[in-house]
Amino acid sequence: MGLFGGLKKKIKRKLNGNMDSEYIWELRAKAKSSPSPFRYYYRYKYTRYQIRFNAFFPIGAEVKSMPVFPHGLNGIFISAGARIGEGCIIFQQVTIGSNTLKDSKGNGAPSIGDNVYIGAGAKIIGNVKVGNNVRIGANCVVVKDVPDNTTVVPAETRYIERTEIMDNSFFAYDKNKDSSR
Repeated sequence: MGLFGGLKKKIKRKLNGNMDSEYIWELRAKAKSSPSPFRYYYRYKYTRYQIRFNAFFPIGAEVKSMPVFPHGLNGIFISAGARIGEGCIIFQQVTIGSNTLKDSKGNGAPSIGDNVYIGAGAKIIGNVKVGNNVRIGANCVVVKDVPDNTTVVPAETRYIERTEIMDNSFFAYDKNKDSSR
């Protein structure tokens, strides 16, 4: 490939707007399959990128193909036991997490089908099976199975009216003036 071949690839990724996601996906693949001494190097680099984006996408998670990350890995957490199908789109701040409470009915990790759209801030927790061609709206919390071809939306917003005027002023915390220490 040479020096300029690698540079061309980086420029192409940058123009596509998905440089970090693709590069991290390549690091993940190399961390899984490289010979032993190199594997540690790629795992180190992969871990550094996850820290940079405040994300956790373990090598052990079963993924059929690279998900699309429209906003990169920013704040995405995926459990090591999770299974993710092909053609998934995962937005920022998504959690696909395991339920590890022994006495829970939903003990286990999520299984996500093919062609699933997961909106920003959505949480999929426990032994949940999400079908194929599903849309999960922003900030939804999914703890039950979702059938194929379904759209999941959060509950309706509630308004709590008050008769008194609320004080919404902001003040900065000053630890030097804290008398409790």
